[in-house]
Amino acid sequence: MKPPRLLYAPDDLAAVLGGTGSDPHALDLLVAGQRGQRLLTLRALLDAVRGAPAGTLPEGTADRLLRDWRLLEDAERADRAAARRVVHYPLTGAWAERCLRDLTRPGRAPRAAAELPHLAALAASAAARAGLRFTAEVPVRDGVLTLPTLGRYRPPAPTAGATGQARVDGDGNRLWLHLDAWSGERSPGPAGEWATGHPYDPAHRRPDDRGVPGRDPHMKPRERPYRWPYDHPVGRRPDPPRAVEVRRGPDGVWRSAAPGWRPIQALWTEDHRPVLIDDADPYRDEEDRTDPYGLAPADGLDRVEHAGWRTAWRDAQPWLRLGDGTRAREVDALLECVVPLAGSPAAQYSGTLGTAFGALLSSTPRGGLRLAAALVHELQHTKLIALSRLTPLHTADDTPRHWAPWRPDPRPFEGVFQGAYAHLALAEFHLAVALTATAPAVRESAWAAHCRRRAQVEAVLPQLLGSSRLTPQGRTVVTAMTAHHTRLARHVPPDGHLARAAAYVETTRAIWRRQRA
Repeated sequence: MKPPRLLYAPDDLAAVLGGTGSDPHALDLLVAGQRGQRLLTLRALLDAVRGAPAGTLPEGTADRLLRDWRLLEDAERADRAAARRVVHYPLTGAWAERCLRDLTRPGRAPRAAAELPHLAALAASAAARAGLRFTAEVPVRDGVLTLPTLGRYRPPAPTAGATGQARVDGDGNRLWLHLDAWSGERSPGPAGEWATGHPYDPAHRRPDDRGVPGRDPHMKPRERPYRWPYDHPVGRRPDPPRAVEVRRGPDGVWRSAAPGWRPIQALWTEDHRPVLIDDADPYRDEEDRTDPYGLAPADGLDRVEHAGWRTAWRDAQPWLRLGDGTRAREVDALLECVVPLAGSPAAQYSGTLGTAFGALLSSTPRGGLRLAAALVHELQHTKLIALSRLTPLHTADDTPRHWAPWRPDPRPFEGVFQGAYAHLALAEFHLAVALTATAPAVRESAWAAHCRRRAQVEAVLPQLLGSSRLTPQGRTVVTAMTAHHTRLARHVPPDGHLARAAAYVETTRAIWRRQRA
């Protein structure tokens, strides 16, 4: 038997992905391409900072960035997989591309200078995952210290406007977050010698309670520092904690007993790979993202909301495995995190960040089937974006002038291309649901969704096929899309569904023309 090819030429890759399908080799190539570009972007950012003309950035910016870069390199040498979990995290890409854009645009250098310290938080998170012993100065923004992929800390005191830096010390599976940025004081003594996130657990006391390491163990009790709340003079109020301890659990989640710490929770794939529910990262919403629904990222989920995500995720898996399991494989290969959106629980919306490969934005899931459809939809955008970065698919500009039956606003050619590709995959997904569902209501709803998506794609395929802006690879994709649409049309839905779908599309076209008459 001839062994499978591990790499595709651009035409081959476009043909494999064109019908909205994929295979493991194609997905591996998309992931490898995006990760390679991520490393190039980070290197370009470092070079841009070091090469910035004098006076463009505050003095010492390049030195601080290089210090954080070295910590990131130390983490990679210690545990490459752990470090690259942070480096290749989707929202790291959103930060890096935003900084690089600002550095190369006139008048935007001050914005870049404000964003560059985030590398310290990334490096600290990578070092923590790698189990290093380290110290880092991590930025505090609006009173919040964020460690990407780990969690964030907001002190209970009303310090919403606090900015600056906080010292983070790491030692294996423990972190100490020093509260200097909020209190204005320095935490004395070695990390962790003052009160931690576990202040009431006697197991956290030192074996020698007469003193602290580095001090004379024979000093008198009244001469040594007080360790709140275990030992303090009667009648004296204990000092508040000056450092918060965070520990990595067996499941990889970093937890603390401190009330201000919120760990990032995870969903788990069948092969035990974590998909983070990121409600903390400051770059989880792309700059200048077109959002017709006005939804913003949720600011911290509670236990009930996390439980809702886990339930919907579990219930989505059987739907994703319909057919040959392609959609489940795409989730396993491409999805790294979900970003919950705040919004009305009466509807579900989703989106994709172009600069955050592997991230899904979604409002609260309304059941497993709805979440599965959102995953299918958004990962098609992820695939096509990744493919277009490996090989251009068209040369059209980004002027929003085209009609798309799934949006009320004018769309650029890229938006029509992307939307048709994603809706074609949804038409196939809903067809699979309609053919396998046992509940009549689910079947009827799936047929209606299939016919609507099919009609929407049919309405714009001539526009795509007739475009002179397609590259050879882009034409390969559109030709494969057309062939797949033809195959789907062989399935005859129950009476009335196609007619209603066609009427819906024609109504949106009529409204579009009337508004622009």
